[in-house]
This record gives sequence, structure tokens and C-alpha cells, in this order.
Amino acid sequence: MYFVIMQTAPITLKIPENRVAVLIGTGGATKKKIEKEFKCRLRVSSEGDIEIIAKDTANALRGREAVMAIARGFSPEHAMLLKSEENVLEILSLPDYGISEKSMERYKSRLIGTRGKARANIEELTKTSISIYGKTVAIIGAPENVKNARNAIELLLSGKTHVTSYIFLRKQKEKEEWF
Repeated sequence: MYFVIMQTAPITLKIPENRVAVLIGTGGATKKKIEKEFKCRLRVSSEGDIEIIAKDTANALRGREAVMAIARGFSPEHAMLLKSEENVLEILSLPDYGISEKSMERYKSRLIGTRGKARANIEELTKTSISIYGKTVAIIGAPENVKNARNAIELLLSGKTHVTSYIFLRKQKEKEEWF
């Protein structure tokens, strides 16, 4: 009797060329760590073409999430938060919110705040990690926390004040503590 170990179809994606070195890491350390933690193999081209191969679809998909997190500006350490099944990655595309190329920097600055204070406040109030990179905002955390962070970000993108966004988050936090 023969047993064949099946492997899932490779997952392919493209990342920005300037994030390839971060994905690989010094001496390949980051790539090796992702392969070990997510039980997958990564094939990485210098142009940013990535192929993820794993025996288990769940591992391949979770490895893909970590690669996407790095591609969206997270450090490898933050991307590794996705090895816990309790954490998710959500990516918001700023053009989907009607933000034009011309006003992109203004909105990104608004989300970051002076010396990073707005982003830090949202991260602290939601226990998430946030990366603002290119035309996206990416969030890593527990699903409910990511939802709250996304809602706070959407308030800011719709023109609401920072204070309004923080009040919303504090009310959400009070609701959660009540239960």
C-alpha cells in the first residue's frame, strides 16, 4: 500500500519590490521563520512574485496573511502575530473610500496624526497594530478589535474629528467590559 502526501495548489501573490528584502530578512532569516511557523515553503522573486506551497491549506493561507502583512508595511515581528489563530489581518484600500490620488497624503497624515499620535491612540484603544502604507491601511488583531479599529478609521476618513473617533472607541471598550 502506498500513501501519497498531497500538497495544496500553490498560492501566488505579488508584493511591492521594495518589501522583498524585508520579507527575506538578513540572511533569509524572516523567510525561514515564516516557513517554519506556518509550515510552508516560500518562493520569492526579486520582482515581488511570491509562491506559497504547503501540505495544508490552512497553513498556506495563514502564511499568505503573514506575507501580505509584510507587503503592507508591517515589520516581520508584527506579521508573526498572525501565527495565532486568534488574530486576523484586514486591509482597507483608501481608493475604495473615494480618496483620490491628489488627497491621499492628506488622509494618510490624518490617520497617522502628529508624531503618530492618532494611529498610536487607535492601536492602544483597540489592542491592534496598524500600518499605513501606499494606498492601504492594514490592521492586525483579534477580529472584534480589528472591527473597532476599522470603524474608528472610517470615522476619520469620513471627516469626523479625532475626538469623535476616540469617544467611539471608548464606548466600544465600555460595552465589552460590561459583558
